[in-house]
Amino acid sequence: MKGFVRSTLAVGISLAMMASANASEFADMDPVTLRLAHVVNEQDGFHIAAMKFEELVEERTDGKVTVDLYPNASLGDERTLLEGMQIGTVDMGVITNGPVANFVEEMAVFELPFLFPSPEAAYGVLDGPIGQELLDKLADVNLKGLAYAERGFRNLTNSERPVATPEDMDGLRIRVMENPVYVDTFRELGANAIPMAWTEALTAMQQGTIDGQENPVNVIHSFKLNETQTYMTLSRHTYAPAIFVMGMPIWNQLPEAAQEVLVQAAQEAAEHERRVNAEMEAEQLAELRESGMQIIDDADLEAFQAAVAPVYEKYGEQFGDYLARIREALE
Repeated sequence: MKGFVRSTLAVGISLAMMASANASEFADMDPVTLRLAHVVNEQDGFHIAAMKFEELVEERTDGKVTVDLYPNASLGDERTLLEGMQIGTVDMGVITNGPVANFVEEMAVFELPFLFPSPEAAYGVLDGPIGQELLDKLADVNLKGLAYAERGFRNLTNSERPVATPEDMDGLRIRVMENPVYVDTFRELGANAIPMAWTEALTAMQQGTIDGQENPVNVIHSFKLNETQTYMTLSRHTYAPAIFVMGMPIWNQLPEAAQEVLVQAAQEAAEHERRVNAEMEAEQLAELRESGMQIIDDADLEAFQAAVAPVYEKYGEQFGDYLARIREALE
């Protein structure tokens, strides 16, 4: 018992010393408030990640760095947010990888269809040397990549008919992200791929000017897409990362100790979001089924993979050696 008390006391003293060290590290720092924006709602995984990040940063900087959250595209769509970060009108955000790849082309390697066989395989690449190397490339365009959060495996929804084979997609008007790999992927599958911002896509689905879209289950659920989309195909055609990204103007103003906190907090918040997404997906699918959405979970994925082979022929060498390195890491 005495050993347990001594051990508990030692842990308590150690934690107190760490907190004291943190406090003294930031004692002379001028308070900073970071504006963190994203384009989805408060039920989405992005907001879950952002809230965890806010909590960790404020705790570990002794309140010297606070984070204000701006969900629901209140500061603009994802491209607008990234451009704002570059010039300092927005501090940071959680941004889907597709729009980020418009600024650093090599990041689009992650958008290639059927690249990752599982979430764990994706995490191994993203959190390893390849992922870090690509995050570092953002500095070339006045952005700072902190960590990879998650959009997740993307699935097809539409309002017209069940889709179990590529032939079923013929002529469907499908919204895709403003990214050439997505556009070409869905054109190879036979769809009429229409690139547009997410905020515009929601209106287009309600008005019936597009037939469908593709996104992870958590987005389909949180935005109640079952109200406009009758069918979901669990195609899991692309694993989409998201990125905790900052503008270099604000990053460069922060002391090194604060920068270290932000990087570590972003990684921990990203891992937290991944766990929550995994836990919630089965429940979300059940709720969507109960709402009347028809979910096709036995689509011919081999036929889909064969249909998108030209995308690899077109882009395989465009990303330097990243595709080859990723495939080697996945072996």
